[in-house]
Amino acid sequence: MAEGRIRIFTGNGRGKTSAAFGCALRRAARGESVVIIQFLKQKADEKELAFYQRLEPEIRIFRFERGNDAFLSCDEDTRREETANIRNGLAFARKVLDTAECDLLVMDEVLGLVDNHIITTRELGEILGHRGETQVILTGITMDDEMLSYADEISEISPVNFRRFGQKEDNNVSI
Repeated sequence: MAEGRIRIFTGNGRGKTSAAFGCALRRAARGESVVIIQFLKQKADEKELAFYQRLEPEIRIFRFERGNDAFLSCDEDTRREETANIRNGLAFARKVLDTAECDLLVMDEVLGLVDNHIITTRELGEILGHRGETQVILTGITMDDEMLSYADEISEISPVNFRRFGQKEDNNVSI
């Protein structure tokens, strides 16, 4: 049995989630199943949720946080509640891996859980240890050195200084 590979998209540039979703779409186009679990995200609007539902059953997207705001903008009481919800999301991720429920599991912004001391790198590594043949993609702005031992591939996404190319900064386009 071949062990599933772990790919990480990290860095302070925009596009980590987009890169992970692109990988998910390619896998689904080949007939594979994908589960995406998003952490620390602001609640999706109705149009976004409706689009996500159209991707099913090939791609299933889950968010366990219940609030409307991003985790980092919440007050302390709400953060405590959301931390419990996040832990439920992590338990679900482990179940997905234990049961080989999909070919690709994307844990979007999971590295931010380590940054915010919700879990440790070791706890995340323990979850990843259950992956079997399932491929896993992790995203997050920063990654501690301990994550290097888990990763098979790391892509760093960082912004480009347009002045270096002789262009004005206001030409920076966000997709």
